[in-house]
Amino acid sequence: MPEAKGFGRRPRDPTDEPVELGEVIDGLLSEQLFARGMPVAKLAAAWADVVGSRLASETAPTSLEAGVLTVAATSGPWGAQARFLENEIRSRADEALGGGQVRSVRVIVRNRR
Repeated sequence: MPEAKGFGRRPRDPTDEPVELGEVIDGLLSEQLFARGMPVAKLAAAWADVVGSRLASETAPTSLEAGVLTVAATSGPWGAQARFLENEIRSRADEALGGGQVRSVRVIVRNRR
C-alpha cells in the first residue's frame, strides 16, 4: 500500500492499549514533519504582538525554513508594508521564538477572494 509523502512507517502497529496524551504528543514532535511546524504555530499565536494588531489582520507567518520566515500578505499594499518593516519583523519574530531561529523574512502576497 502506498504511504503518504513525508510520513515514514511508524515503528509499531496500532494497538487498543491506552496511551497517555503526553506520550502521543512527544512522539509526534519527535517526527521531523511535525516539529518543523511548531515555531510557525508559536509565531501565529503571538503574531499580533510581533507585528501589531492592524498588520496582523492582513499578514500571517506561513513557514520557517532554514532561518527564512515566510510571511503572507493579503494584498500588494500590505505586502509592501510588511517588506518595509522586514527588519523589525525579523527581530521581533526571532525574539518571540527565543532567538537564533529567524535570519531573514520573505514576504509573499496572497490576494483574498
